[in-house]
This record gives sequence, structure tokens and C-alpha cells, in this order.
Amino acid sequence: MLDFLRKQAQSTLIQTVVLIIAVVFIFWGVGTNLSGSRNSVATVNGTEISPVEYNRAYSQTVDGLQQQFGGKMPPGFAEQLGIREQVLYRLIQAELLRQGGEEAGIRISELPVQQRIAAMQVFQENGNFNLQRYKTVLEQNRMTPSSFEKGLKSDLSTERVQELAGSFAVIPDNAAARWQAWSNEQLKLAYVKLEPAAFEAKVAADDKALAAWFEKNKEKYRSEPKVRLKYLLFNQSDDEKEVKIADEELKAKYEQDKESYRQPEQRHARHILFKIEKNAPENLRAEKKKQAEEVLAQAKAKGGDFAALAKQHSDDASNKDMGGDLGFFAAGRMVPAFDAAVFAMQPGEISGPIETEFGYHLIKLEEVKPETVRSFEQVKDSIAVGLKRQQAKALSFKRAAAAYEAVMKAGSLDKYSQQEAGKVQVLEPFSRSERPQGLPADPKFVETAFSLKKGELSSIIELREGYAVLFADDVKEPEQPKLEAVKDKVLAAWKKEKAAELAAKAAADLLASSREKKALQSPEGGTVIVTGLLKRATPGGENAPPDEVQSEAFKLAWKEKLPAAPVQAGEAWFVYEVRERLAGEAKTDEATRQRLTTSAQRDLLTAWLASLQSKAKIQISLRNRDDEAPQ
Repeated sequence: MLDFLRKQAQSTLIQTVVLIIAVVFIFWGVGTNLSGSRNSVATVNGTEISPVEYNRAYSQTVDGLQQQFGGKMPPGFAEQLGIREQVLYRLIQAELLRQGGEEAGIRISELPVQQRIAAMQVFQENGNFNLQRYKTVLEQNRMTPSSFEKGLKSDLSTERVQELAGSFAVIPDNAAARWQAWSNEQLKLAYVKLEPAAFEAKVAADDKALAAWFEKNKEKYRSEPKVRLKYLLFNQSDDEKEVKIADEELKAKYEQDKESYRQPEQRHARHILFKIEKNAPENLRAEKKKQAEEVLAQAKAKGGDFAALAKQHSDDASNKDMGGDLGFFAAGRMVPAFDAAVFAMQPGEISGPIETEFGYHLIKLEEVKPETVRSFEQVKDSIAVGLKRQQAKALSFKRAAAAYEAVMKAGSLDKYSQQEAGKVQVLEPFSRSERPQGLPADPKFVETAFSLKKGELSSIIELREGYAVLFADDVKEPEQPKLEAVKDKVLAAWKKEKAAELAAKAAADLLASSREKKALQSPEGGTVIVTGLLKRATPGGENAPPDEVQSEAFKLAWKEKLPAAPVQAGEAWFVYEVRERLAGEAKTDEATRQRLTTSAQRDLLTAWLASLQSKAKIQISLRNRDDEAPQ
């Protein structure tokens, strides 16, 4: 659904809980689709989430990320973030919220839906709702009035749920002042850092203890399996040299795929955003609109510099420094009200204020790229490359199949190699972690090599760049070495472990001595470091220890100067003393109060969502296939 099309349908609070991936905020999001489908990606208590809804959500999320990366994401970035799973999780949470609202007795009539639609500027002409414009805008976004209204009704229900949950979040009057006092508290520390490396010289070699330690940890030193490999490789690149593609074939392929070379009209625009929070009072909204109108007048005045005004006034941090530049984008990529305005403008025109979910926008259309279809000459070379690779791969398979048949007829790979000298390649024994030069880089090759038993011939395996046939000439199973064979490694690891134990003991002894004398003592050969004043809210500072140490120090009761136990940070141990402590200034701050209120509301909603999820019957049928989600 077009969440951002539905005015005020998603609150900041719900977006915080439900949204996992942050997308550029002027793109539309996805709401709840209640239409049933036999082919679903998930069901929540019997209600299906359709592939259409999932694919739309996935596409829009990826589009948003691409926009953040200037139109092109780093290869594999979407997979690393797990966007497929996170989009599905977001949709499931949205459905849980909707169902939770129904269980709580929240019912939304048709009247609020109609009122919300009538108030949307994108559906208005001359300030009044226009039915034909309503249908046209929805059609442009591939939606029907019934599906849009059903989704909007669901969102209004969710909005009401959020409001009710928020009403239970009570923040005491002095909460902001207490939080400020806590956050601004300062202290000065003295501390000693004890590192294992400083104790390694004190670790004496003990053959008996070393042997016992090795016996306990010997699995760490077990060798990896190794394989001696003979193989046939059929590189696709070798066959590409033999492939010739006629112009007639290229033209036929071009006509077949011509639609894929169509590039829709794109528009290059800038904007200035005057951001408004969802629950902002009317006087603030009016003030923001007035501010937008004043800046609009400056932009339209002779000599007005829209980019400079965007840098000065825009609340869109993502492109403010670029003068509000949004780059080129096609129709349907932006919030509908924003989108409708841009695609009704002429180059050089400045429009606004345009109201969207995020506030008021001033828009300047810089340039228009008309729809084009790339010509045959423009794509001829890329078509040739694709066809050549396709036909070369077929030739490579043909060679691999012929060779495999010949191996079968010869009776073994060795006999085949006598008939076809120089074709069989050999790799001396290697492990997964120590691979020889010349080993094909394709993971499928290594996978197959280590799946074979000694004397076993693989079938024809497909690689990224061709085909191969593998033969495990010898397989060396993992071995448990004797201590003498790995003594140097074992001794180094043993010393490191013993040094860490000595450092921990030294820290405990130092703390015990310090607590007895009620002040931090200087260790033998060590140094006491004294910090400047450290602030709880901003870790770091003069001579500051690691964050873990500061965090523990701030947890100490005011009367305590020394901790109950040393603190480990990384491999080192720390013993500290609080030398000075200053109470933070307790002041009432409206921004802090609002932040605490939002946090309390979020915690309540998160807990409620967790409760709903624990009771829900959720079935996920999304499969990890390339055709499940658009790439």
C-alpha cells in the first residue's frame, strides 16, 4: 500500500518499531494488504501476506537504498543487510498491529476513511476533492479505490492503536530534570591497566602442565582434510573466441527484448522541506506553512537562488548540503502529492508549498529527460556479448559431455589422459584454508572437490565460467598431531592463556590491596593514570579508559570509591578509583521530556507487539529464490 499517500496514517512511533531498514524518507512505504491469496509469502493468524504486497515492499525498500547510494548500491549490499527477511518481518509486524487493534475493540467506520481521503491534497483541485483525480492518481499507482480504502482503513486502525498505547505511557513531571541530572553527571578516575603481554615473561615452561593443556585442547590442532585432485576444465572464454554472431541474429534479439530498452521519462528536481511532525499542533503547522511561503517568495524573486535557500532552510538532512538536489527520478518514485506536482511542472518552474506526510515542500524542476528507447546501435555490443556467452556456454557443455563420455569409454581418467595428453590437470594435496595457485576461484569447484571420496569421479559440474569434471586421486583425512609436531604453537597459546590468568590475578590482588588501604595503589612496575572530568552522556575525554570501565564507574554508589571487582575490556584488566564526582545539572527540558515520552511509548508498543507475536500463529512460506523478489 502507499503508506505515505495516506495522510498521517503511520506515526513516527510505529515507524520506529515496525521499520527495520531506513529508506530515504520521501519515497513511499508499504502498508497492509488485506486481500486474500492462495499464493502467500506468510500468514499471520490465517491472514495472508501476498507476494504482490511483498514484492512491492521489497522493490520500494531497495529503491530507497539505491537512492541513498546515488542510484547504485554496492554489489551484494542488499543481501548483506538481509533485506528480504527484514521486509517480510516489517509486513508481519504491521499485520500483528492491525489484528491487535481489532482484538482491543477498535473499529473504524467508513466516515473517517472518507474524511481522510477528502483532506488529501493530492486528490484535490482548487482546494476541493475531485473524484476523477482520485481515480486517476490511484490508477497511476496501480491501485483500485477499494484496495486503497481497505488499506487506509487498516492504517487508521493502527494509528488509533498507537494513540491508545501512547496514552498509557506516563512520564513524571520531574523525569526530564532527573534524566538531565543523570546524563550530565561527571567523574574523575584514577586507574591501572594490566595487560597479559606484560606477564608472559613470568610464565615458566612446564612440560607436564603443557602436555595436560594440550590434551585438553588438542582438537584445535587437528589437521584439515586434504585432497589431491585431477580434473578437466572447460572454460567458457575459450569457446567465446569461436562464436560468431550475425547481425540478423542481433537484430532479432533486439526486437524480442525491445521493451526492456525503454527508459521512462525522468525529471531532475530540487526541494526545500519544512518538516512537520505527525502530531504537531495547528499553530505550528500554520507557522511552517507561512515560513514556506516566505522562502517561496525569495526563491521566485529576481536573482533568487533555490539551491542556496535549500542549504539555509531545508529540514531534509539527506540532501540539504547539496542544495536539495534529488537527482533524476521516474514517475511513481516519490510521495504521490510530490510526484504529481513534479510531473505537472515545466523546467525552471518553482512550485509549492506542497503538503505531504513530512511537511511542506518547495520544488524546483531543473530538467526533463523524455522517454526514450535505446537504439539497436546503442545496445548492439551488449546484445552480442550476451549471445556470445550464451552460445559459448552451450559449446563448453558440449565439450564437457564429449570428454565425460570418453572417460567412461576409456575406463578411467588416467587412461583418458593417455589418449588426450595435456588435457587432465593435477593439483597436489591442498586443504580448504591453504589453496594452491591456479585453483579455479568458483566455490562450487572446491565444494565438489571436498565432497568426493578417494577414487571417485564427479559428474559434470557447472561453474560460473564453464564446466569441470573432478577426480579425487587421493584424500588425506584429518590427523591428530603429536605434541612435538606442534609444540611451538601450543607453547605460544599456553603462555598467552597463563599470562591472561596472571593479569586477572594481579588485578584482583591490586584491587584487594586498594580496598584494604581505601585508595588505589600503584602496581609494581606499573603506572596510575588520572583522567580529566568524564561525562556519562559522552564517553571519552582526557586519558579516558575504555567505555566498559567508564560505564561501570558511573554505576558505583556515590559513597563508593573502588569497585567490587576489576573490569575486563578486551584482553586487559582495569582497576580504578573514583577521585572526584560532580552531580549533573537538573533542569527541565521540553525536548528531553518529549524524547522520554516517545521512548516510553515505543517501549510499551514494542512489549505489546512481542506479546501479540508470542501468541500468534505465523507461517512463513517465502523461499530464497531469485524469482521471489525483484532484484
